[in-house]
Amino acid sequence: MTRGVAGDPDHGVELLWRDAEREPRPGLSLGRIVRAAVELADAEGLEGLSMRKVADRLGFTTMSLYRHVPGRDQLVDLMRDEVLGEALVTASDGPDAASDGPDAASDGPDAASDGPDAASDADGGWRGRLEEAARRAWELRMRHPWLAEVRGSRHLPGPNAVAHYDHMLGALTGTALRPSEVVAVVGLLGRFVDAEALLLAETRREERRSGVSEEEWWGARGSLYERLDRYPALSRLWETGGWDDPEDSFTFGLRRLLDGVEMLIRERDESRDERCPECGTLLQTAPSGRPRVYCSRACQQRAYRKRRSAD
Repeated sequence: MTRGVAGDPDHGVELLWRDAEREPRPGLSLGRIVRAAVELADAEGLEGLSMRKVADRLGFTTMSLYRHVPGRDQLVDLMRDEVLGEALVTASDGPDAASDGPDAASDGPDAASDGPDAASDADGGWRGRLEEAARRAWELRMRHPWLAEVRGSRHLPGPNAVAHYDHMLGALTGTALRPSEVVAVVGLLGRFVDAEALLLAETRREERRSGVSEEEWWGARGSLYERLDRYPALSRLWETGGWDDPEDSFTFGLRRLLDGVEMLIRERDESRDERCPECGTLLQTAPSGRPRVYCSRACQQRAYRKRRSAD
């Protein structure tokens, strides 16, 4: 391979969807390069990743790497798909996987079964499955914080990325959401997970750079805190313990996001159960999302004529 194909998206697709089982075992291979790059990014973040550093880690020349992967951008796409495969091992276990392991959604005071999740599980379990998928994605980004640093809208997905996306879409299959809403919900959830993970990645990067932990740095900002008593809302929350036992931002945000989705699904279910007062046909939600009174224009006109004749 040459560096001349570094800007060719189709070549990137071929790399991502290659048959890894057919790669030669001895010597340098694309699989070894990707795994070494993942280890490097785990240790130094995405800003510490370079083709030269990966080559040094493997004991080869930089040009040797270019025979397998045309550039850093393609390598990042390959790394992303490699680690997304870790989430598929547990996600494929099904919705009951949430009860396995210390990070299960049913563990702790914020258990999914303690709130509105329990009702949705009775309706088919979409919320439990979607929460589990989001938690697996979050755990993956805690192990590999650089994942959230892969920014931009033109990073090609590989088979693991597509399988992960398909799993999340499938969690909403059978709900009352319109197809476009299913896609929108999964996109919103993915952006939320990445936003939370990006904050984690930025915090770790700053700690590596400065050698000072986040708690130590903020704990030393007394000169700032002594100036904040002029702000009444902030002071009141401080005095009443608003920062003493902070909410876990990921858990809190995920639950509130799913609450909104659940409310929308319930609205769709309620409107889906309504019947046309003229013929008794179940009403379908209008493309605009507004509730319908009659199933068709013909039923609406018949009802209008009946009212006119009754008058």
